[in-house]
Amino acid sequence: MVSDHKSQIPAHIFREYDIRGIAESELDDRTVREIGQAYGTYLSGLGIFSVTVGGDARLSTPRVKAGIIGGLTRAGISVTDIGMAATPTFYWSLHHFCVDGGVMVTGSHNPPEFNGLKLVRGKATMWGDDIREIYRIITGGRTETADVPGSVKTEDITEQYIDMLISKIKLGTRKLKVVLDSGNGTGGLFAPKFIRAIGCEVAELFSEPDGNFPNHHPDPTKREYLPALMASVLENGADVGIGFDGDSDRIGVVDDRGNMIFGDQLMLLFWQEILPRHPGATAIVEIKSSMTLFDEIKKLGGNPIWWKSGHSLIKAKMREECALFSGEVSGHMFFADEYYGFDDAFYAAGRLLRILSNTDRKLSDIISAIPSYPSTAETRFDCPDDMKADVVRKVRESAEHDMETIIVDGVRVIYKDGWGLLRSSNTQPTLVARCEGRTEKDLGLICADMKRRIHDAGGPDFEWEY
Repeated sequence: MVSDHKSQIPAHIFREYDIRGIAESELDDRTVREIGQAYGTYLSGLGIFSVTVGGDARLSTPRVKAGIIGGLTRAGISVTDIGMAATPTFYWSLHHFCVDGGVMVTGSHNPPEFNGLKLVRGKATMWGDDIREIYRIITGGRTETADVPGSVKTEDITEQYIDMLISKIKLGTRKLKVVLDSGNGTGGLFAPKFIRAIGCEVAELFSEPDGNFPNHHPDPTKREYLPALMASVLENGADVGIGFDGDSDRIGVVDDRGNMIFGDQLMLLFWQEILPRHPGATAIVEIKSSMTLFDEIKKLGGNPIWWKSGHSLIKAKMREECALFSGEVSGHMFFADEYYGFDDAFYAAGRLLRILSNTDRKLSDIISAIPSYPSTAETRFDCPDDMKADVVRKVRESAEHDMETIIVDGVRVIYKDGWGLLRSSNTQPTLVARCEGRTEKDLGLICADMKRRIHDAGGPDFEWEY
């Protein structure tokens, strides 16, 4: 039976690589139930009738998850509910249960009032037009109700998942002391046990899941959320501090001196391990990355290519290029050389610890040997969804008159002594900008010029973050 209901679900929550909105208003019970039923209709059309569903620690997640499961089963899809889980645990569940679909309910690193849905087809997260097809199924009245509802069973795969991680990582002879900051997200369910099991001494921060996030916002790639981790590394004389975002698919790292390590610096550490084993490998470089990453990959014998931001977009490009590894400045790391290719911050932590355990050099010394240029942090500022694309387009058009540009995602403006980037966020009503210069003076000039171009294009006022 096909529903003829014309839903009033807001189109803007169907973003480039997930569905995300304010939990109580944009992801209410009726909305998530309809999304679940539409997704179930989509899957059944592909001959897929079994999925897994997991959820993060947010206060709204049990309600949202119940609605999604209700919609899926109404469409005839059988569900294995893995309970509270990290996003990488959910991704692994697709392999563990040999299913070709699933939903992870998570607001990731967004503020507590948000929640979202990561949808899977096969073993890959859906993105772009596939996400929008779910919206079209709903608004076109094409959701189906099965004659026999799908079943629901509950499985706890925590131990099996941790055992799998342990089997993948063997450390060297150096014994490491590690501080772990789970930010009251899902990391505390998995990381401490895993890291201890592979032989490290562990100090824990905020391991208890709590959707109120009482200690700090769960985003370990922002300096303002790292003071506790930085202080604990110094107090404990630790070799490294590792933080996880709310659903544990992103990693943040603090070195032994308490300094934050940017995601592109971390990527280079991994490439230094991978490329000697795979000379000539294609290296997908996210558009927000430092020019150091691109240049050093070439020196290591890799073949770097620029690509778009976004976990689903990078994973899709990795499959297209048969790439071994990639990552994002925001802390997503994708290993396909010895792993499944999805973003797993626990596994990324293990790979980092493997590198450190096989050298006597301190992490701070390793990082200091990497060429470094002055840069801003990834700077986000509010801009309505219906304005973002126009601002980016105008900045691109103004730059193309007299500058070299890279336009795989937004616009990266190439200056004589650095670069500036402007792109639209795919998950929030924000614009994202970053600049880098060979000297502090170069950086100041580039920041001033990019800010002027953004203002002239009708963009909002903002201050650069460092």
